[in-house]
Amino acid sequence: MIVRLQRTTSTMKDAAVLAAQGEPHGTAVMAHLQTAGIGRQGHTWHSEDTGGLYLSIILRLPIASDTMPVLTMALGLAVQRAVNDIAQASTDLRWPNDVMLSERKVAGILVQAVEGALIAGIGLNVNQIAFPEDLSEIATSLRIETGREYAKDSLAERIVAESLRYSSLLVEKGKREILRRFEESSTWPLGKTVEVDGRIRGVTAGLDVNGFLLVRTSDNLETIIAGGVRAI
Repeated sequence: MIVRLQRTTSTMKDAAVLAAQGEPHGTAVMAHLQTAGIGRQGHTWHSEDTGGLYLSIILRLPIASDTMPVLTMALGLAVQRAVNDIAQASTDLRWPNDVMLSERKVAGILVQAVEGALIAGIGLNVNQIAFPEDLSEIATSLRIETGREYAKDSLAERIVAESLRYSSLLVEKGKREILRRFEESSTWPLGKTVEVDGRIRGVTAGLDVNGFLLVRTSDNLETIIAGGVRAI
């Protein structure tokens, strides 16, 4: 079931309320506009335009807390598959939670634990034709890249279906299968020169068994648990 809203403060907060009320695995909240989108590490997600798709899914999965980073990657694979098929696009996955198109961010994923459930928040730039100046170099939309408008309902339905499929794959096959698929679907885990939070520079050297990014610097092999990674 997808609860469809025109406007909300945050679909993640809406989904958390529904989860607390006992709504089942796979229930989702979709909005065309949200006024206080949530991003990673306390950041906000730009969502002031009705061109975007803001979607949060209740997941009730028998996984340990240390599997959440890999769940985020599984959801990235889900969004990538949905977008590539519907928009006939060729997206990339930036570790750990961004979907990229033409080297700019088109979607982001955030997973938060609430009592008895996980909430997967997904923001996808769909029909925007422009972004604020401070985002124009790092963000894009499907419409900007392809010149076409898209039905957000269809995108939401496909993303929910793929998210449930990939999260089930994680439960059934374990971390290793998701990590293998992520490494096959992303140019970021291996051989990319990156900077992490302005303090670590090196070349990516794969993912460890927990899904953390390995970066080989001039001195060490660093394990990146979290942080902003950008190509240089």
